[in-house]
Amino acid sequence: QLQAFGGGLVQPGGSLRLSCAAFGGTFSSYTMGWFRQAPGKEREFVATISQSGVSTFYADPVKGRFTISRDNAKNTAYLQINSLKPEDTAVYYCAASSYRSVYLSQRYFDSWGQGTQVTVSS
Repeated sequence: QLQAFGGGLVQPGGSLRLSCAAFGGTFSSYTMGWFRQAPGKEREFVATISQSGVSTFYADPVKGRFTISRDNAKNTAYLQINSLKPEDTAVYYCAASSYRSVYLSQRYFDSWGQGTQVTVSS
């Protein structure tokens, strides 16, 4: 079970830190990912991180602004979002996959959190 939180209303250029807490299972054995769904659009990939946290992969629109990380001792994954833009407005979901790769499409993620809303507006 995954629970995402940390979203909110922020002005353009602002920052947020999203968290994804995992309950049950062996957190360190899962690749973790963040995805987002904007109003009227399909859910899209944002970032993934390997089981150990050594490897990460980002979607082009967020490279250099978003940072994915994890703390296996706390069973928590994070998404630091900086330099927010209005087009970053979306519901952000965390997900877990048992596949050992950071290059995974959504269909390889079998556990999903409930999502947390990020709204970027002045």
